[in-house]
Amino acid sequence: MKVKWKCGLIAGLALMTASHAARAQLFYVGVRGGAAIPTGTFSETNSGSVEQFLQGAAPGLGYGADAGIGAGFLGLYASIDRIQFECVNDPCGASGRYKLSGASGGVRLGVPLFPLIKPWVKGGIVVHDLAGTPGDASGTRIETIRRPGYEVGGGIDIPVAGIFSLTPQVRYIRQRLKYRLEPAGTTATNARDVNYYTFDIAFRLRSPI
Repeated sequence: MKVKWKCGLIAGLALMTASHAARAQLFYVGVRGGAAIPTGTFSETNSGSVEQFLQGAAPGLGYGADAGIGAGFLGLYASIDRIQFECVNDPCGASGRYKLSGASGGVRLGVPLFPLIKPWVKGGIVVHDLAGTPGDASGTRIETIRRPGYEVGGGIDIPVAGIFSLTPQVRYIRQRLKYRLEPAGTTATNARDVNYYTFDIAFRLRSPI
């Protein structure tokens, strides 16, 4: 009898979760901020010629905004980003900066476990560009041409006061950007991977789930 009771309770909870997930409607908008950690060739510290620009990036800070809509487990999202990376070596220079901006969008998969937290994963396309200043007296500026890349990530929605949530998340972003030097105006034939992780906390206004 106890076994049947436990099985019935588990089945009931599973049914309630599945039923809620099937009908859940979610819309959210929010802002976020956090740290960005470069990786791969973007973070390498080899100095050298023009071919080695878009290197020497150090961890920086960024902010952005998010919006999304979903039904049950499946949702769509869109984001904008503004991130500034510091520099640690030539040719970027210790006083130089890399500033990245752009937008992203894709698909988000989550499990509404009302009234508990909601874990989720997402993946999509990013379209960012990047501008850099080497930090020397030459006045040279590095500019990129926007090309699509991708991002994958995951996080947890933690409900606060019914219609708000705190959302810690981590993302990995990868793009291969063509760049040129200004004011020289050279053709953007050089290319380099720009890869980094972000660790953010978002504050969101959302519809009840």
